Amino acid sequence: MPNQDLIDPAREQTAPLPGAVTLGRRLVAEFAGTAALAAVVIGSGIAAEQLSPGDIGLQLLENSTASALGLAVLILAFAPISGAHFNPVVSLADWLGGRRTRTGLTTRELGAYVSVQCAGAVLGALLANAMFDRPALQVATHHRVTTGHLLGELLAAAGLIAVGFAAARRGQATTAIAVSTYIGSAIWFTSSGSFANPALTLGRMLSNSFTGIAPASVPAFVAAQILGALAGLSLMTLLYRPAARSAR
Repeated sequence: MPNQDLIDPAREQTAPLPGAVTLGRRLVAEFAGTAALAAVVIGSGIAAEQLSPGDIGLQLLENSTASALGLAVLILAFAPISGAHFNPVVSLADWLGGRRTRTGLTTRELGAYVSVQCAGAVLGALLANAMFDRPALQVATHHRVTTGHLLGELLAAAGLIAVGFAAARRGQATTAIAVSTYIGSAIWFTSSGSFANPALTLGRMLSNSFTGIAPASVPAFVAAQILGALAGLSLMTLLYRPAARSAR
């Protein structure tokens, strides 16, 4: 959930804002939520390989379905505590979006969020590997960097931020449905498979499976994700901030 600077100020809040909860509790929520999300994404990819060997389309359907449903549940479970970012570019957008009005994450909180998200994604990858009786620590060999893949990641991240900030104006349930539906569809319509998350990209580097990404491909993917997030945030700021100012 993004900060309140770009959210309709007239909407009644049905759950406590992340700032009302101690930072320690929020970090635990971000760590656990990101670990669970990584386990869902990577674990479903490994399961898809085993259940549908040789059928890439069916593997993608199985992985995208599990990823979308898992993300929706995790957002609903953790949003009242930490905002359910589970993603460094979401936290970055939250921090940047609140600089002018001093809302959203502070710089210290941003660093803490990103750190626990990355740690959680690594743990989730290790757990997913071990859960399927694979070596817990692996290194992916799937090289993904092409011009098309990087463009796909840029668009995936931009869309994620835009959809997340727009849906947050209507509450947590709407955000869960909108974001998870977007990610589920973006896994299909982007050439990159819509990683759209630097922490999960790091975690997926540690699983040599259907969802893995080779270490050499990670920096370019993360750069595209950050650029995409900035583009999505810029669009939402352009569309919504004037309306927010006039409502005050």
